[in-house]
Amino acid sequence: MAITGSGSLAISLSVFVISAAFLPKVEGQNLETDNVSVIEGEMATISCRVKNNDDSVIQLLNPNRQTIYFKDVRPLKDSRFQLVNFSDNELRVSLSNVSLSDEGRYVCQLYTDPPQEAYADITVLVPPGSPIIESHEDVVSEGNETELTCTAMGSKPAASIRWMKGEEELTGETTVEETYDRMFTITSRVRFSVTKEDDGVPVDCIIDHPAVKDLLAQRHLEVLYKPEVKIVVTYPEGLTREGDNLDLTCIAEGKPHPHQINWLRVDEDVPPHAVVTGSDLYIENLNKSYNGTYRCVATNAVGEAYDDYVLYVYDAPTTIPTPTTNPVNTQDSRAGEGAPQKIDHAVIGGVVAVVMFAILCALIVLGRYFARHKGTYFTHEAKGADDAADADTAIINAEGGHNNTDEKKEYYI
Repeated sequence: MAITGSGSLAISLSVFVISAAFLPKVEGQNLETDNVSVIEGEMATISCRVKNNDDSVIQLLNPNRQTIYFKDVRPLKDSRFQLVNFSDNELRVSLSNVSLSDEGRYVCQLYTDPPQEAYADITVLVPPGSPIIESHEDVVSEGNETELTCTAMGSKPAASIRWMKGEEELTGETTVEETYDRMFTITSRVRFSVTKEDDGVPVDCIIDHPAVKDLLAQRHLEVLYKPEVKIVVTYPEGLTREGDNLDLTCIAEGKPHPHQINWLRVDEDVPPHAVVTGSDLYIENLNKSYNGTYRCVATNAVGEAYDDYVLYVYDAPTTIPTPTTNPVNTQDSRAGEGAPQKIDHAVIGGVVAVVMFAILCALIVLGRYFARHKGTYFTHEAKGADDAADADTAIINAEGGHNNTDEKKEYYI
């Protein structure tokens, strides 16, 4: 019995070894595939790849486990599936005009024992429709807040929204709504305060989605702001003096454009003969009683603003004064008064040179004058010559009684 049992076990092991030798070898056979993302309406390609295939059969199944291709044969009667490549190492199939119903897990199957499977997930992307920007108000005044809403409908997966105001990125509040057909609607709201510098600036609602690029909606801000006012002195260019005329122009810009411009004199009345023509103020024959602050006030629907000009009338000049410039902000016709005077060293040097030259010339003239008008005098021997009738008698009668009758004259030149 023992011997019989041992013989039966040996026979069984021999049969198992022989059977295993004839089974397909799966070791070293690797079945591979890839997930696929495709935009709705476009084409998807599924590739079933085998390394070290031993002539095992490759087939492709749909998410419902129906055979699409068995080797190079298509049992499924859907002409959108087309064979791209078939070999011992690959089965590649294309699917055209992809729709949402085609989404799911596809199976690459290799007939071995046991069979091998690899899975390719097809994801269908649906781009959103054109985004829409809405605003509670078309026009907003400076200093107020405005709210913009951007909506992108019918996307899969859900899109994301970014906001840009010019070069500045804004942060919005986003809500996502899923519809019954696995589509998504996304809405984003942004709120911010505006200034006059925002007038005309574009605000962009930018859609980010894997199925689309450069999708955005744009809206330009329209901001109302109060006037900006500046007084310009048309005449005179320098100091204002008695007897001069004064011509001022008020430049006012705003949105909307200022509908009213008024001239007034702060704390006093405008001179009775001052002439106001639109934005210009003209005063002729100035005198010091006109000194004061003159103000231009501009008004529009948003508000009003003003600029001041301080008038100071100087005495009439005896010489032409050097023109001076006005301060930047509140203008003052006394511009330059009290400012430190700059010393012109070139002028001083010139004056000194002229004075030295004049002194030198005077010395030369005086020297020549004295040289031409020097006096004549006589020596001691000629004393008493003034009482003599002539020169000979004067010598004879000279003090000291010279007996020598020779004439002796001596002159100093």
